[in-house]
Amino acid sequence: MAIYHLSIKIFSRGKGRSAVAAAAYRAGEIIKNEYDGKVHDYTHRNGVAYTEIMLPKNAPPEYLNRSILWNAVEKVEKARNSQLAREIEIALPAELTKEENISLVREYVKQNFVDAGMCADICIHDINGVNPHAHIMLTVRPFNDDKAWGDKQKKVYILYDDGNKIYDPVKRQYNCNKVQTTDWHEQTKAEEWRAAWAEYANNALELSGSKNRIDHRSYKRQGLTIIPSIKLGKAAHQMEKRGIRTERGDINREIAITNQEIRRLRARIRKAKDWLYSQPLENAPTMVDVMKNVAAWKNLNNKWQKVDSLKAKAQMLIFLENNGISDFSDLAKKTEQMHRQVHDLSEKVKQMDRRLETLDIHLEQYGILQANKAIDKKYNSLNGKSRSAYLDKHSNEIHAYREAKSYLDNVMNGKSPIPFKAWESEKKKLTTDRIALSEKYYDLKDEIKVVESLRRSAESLINEEKREEPLQTHNYQV
Repeated sequence: MAIYHLSIKIFSRGKGRSAVAAAAYRAGEIIKNEYDGKVHDYTHRNGVAYTEIMLPKNAPPEYLNRSILWNAVEKVEKARNSQLAREIEIALPAELTKEENISLVREYVKQNFVDAGMCADICIHDINGVNPHAHIMLTVRPFNDDKAWGDKQKKVYILYDDGNKIYDPVKRQYNCNKVQTTDWHEQTKAEEWRAAWAEYANNALELSGSKNRIDHRSYKRQGLTIIPSIKLGKAAHQMEKRGIRTERGDINREIAITNQEIRRLRARIRKAKDWLYSQPLENAPTMVDVMKNVAAWKNLNNKWQKVDSLKAKAQMLIFLENNGISDFSDLAKKTEQMHRQVHDLSEKVKQMDRRLETLDIHLEQYGILQANKAIDKKYNSLNGKSRSAYLDKHSNEIHAYREAKSYLDNVMNGKSPIPFKAWESEKKKLTTDRIALSEKYYDLKDEIKVVESLRRSAESLINEEKREEPLQTHNYQV
């Protein structure tokens, strides 16, 4: 079914990224990077279902060639830490056909990026309908009217009241502020692009006759106490499809069960709370009356365990005493507290699961780095034809190593060494803590059973009193 996924990343030369390499890999092509002389050959890769470059009106038409476009980007960006490109990665609705998804992506890209002045390099990946998704690489520098590259930012001088520039003798320059020439980097843009994708995708789903819809908002913003599932990844997805259980698959199955149980528990608490608040509490039976009535129960709904045993009665008394409940007002307050506890519990579990997913990715990338380190080292030591031949044979491993290194460099932000042992310890502790939270959930589940039993006993007494009320007679005088 359709799922919402949209991630945004920046390719920066300062983090060892190359726009040419990224474009070649996503399109499954061979492109030489004229900036550093490296040849990036990914013609062997599978799953590239569609590629296209879309240009704004001020872009040179020759930029429809992928090699020319991204080499021009590499050339115009002079600084060693330049931002080269932005990438939008989106999951495509599996309910749509290949042609419908292509049309959907083209429309979304044109309206949100190309019409704003960006070049867009679209690559759709789809292997037999498994995880269809699109990579949209975007230029981050605008064009001038003469089709030349424009400036990313400009200087705005700070002036005196009389309009003259303010000179700083220490810096030996005039004081100024740097202002972006476009709004592409503003934080509000990310939210705008995310919301737009949901709108375009939902329109396409509606036109196709599908009832499924996606939402760009988090579960929290939607007001849903639901724990989000984690991303399986390509390898785990393929293994699960073949019936092989994976660690990530097991986590998602556990999350699905937890979500289902939390929804049921919240519904039960809400039902009990609504009933308690709907009663005229001043006329409600006392807790003493309720407990007396417990032992008299004979026939109960088959959904519920009979509670006419001495053990069940003792559990109720302990619950009332431990929570200081003496009347129905106290019981109503207790259900409110339980409702908040379930919400807090789900939030803690979500935080843990998000951190566990992050740690899992950190450790996975570290494993990839270590597994391919020797291959990359040998590749760097070669020259000429032997280097090219080695690249042809080990391009996947070399690319995987560099992707992992780039990811971990970004995570570490200049720090060293990589704390993989600390990550492993934290993951182990979080897994243990998550199990402990499950125990709290089951404690809440036992408490709601007691609340429901007390409610049913009180409801029985109230109904019995209504049946025993004498019919009122009225004397009318004529």
